[in-house]
Amino acid sequence: MVGAMKYLDIPPVWLAGALGLSWWLGQLRPFGLSLAGGVVDLLAGLLVGGGIVLMALAAYEMRRRQTTIIPHREAAVLVTSGIFKRSRNPIYLGDAMVLAGLILYWNAPLALPLVPLFVWWIERHFVIPEEDRLRRKFRAEFARYCEKTRRWV
Repeated sequence: MVGAMKYLDIPPVWLAGALGLSWWLGQLRPFGLSLAGGVVDLLAGLLVGGGIVLMALAAYEMRRRQTTIIPHREAAVLVTSGIFKRSRNPIYLGDAMVLAGLILYWNAPLALPLVPLFVWWIERHFVIPEEDRLRRKFRAEFARYCEKTRRWV
């Protein structure tokens, strides 16, 4: 069972959980709270679309450099090119953007606190351990990369 849990302990599963909870909160509509409107819909679309583009660019770059995209695995190379010049974690940033965008699209204002909670969880549970592995494996190269590139944006 523990082995199976490791395969479920990946960011897309956590994102799916946060999205499910967000959708459910959007169905409740307590207190008449609403974010509906054309500007909100535009912002939602930009966030979801931008998040998907970030994830795709990062996946392309990791595939091009022939390293793993799976967080619990050892990286073959330190990817610092492409979108990784702008953010050390473009996939996680994309996840947060998709979450925020769909919360807006689903008109679920009570779910908005899930965005910083999701980012906090992803950072503690995935980003920091990944960076620790990269720091041990790539030492000086990773230190230089951290000096030039921010963790998120």
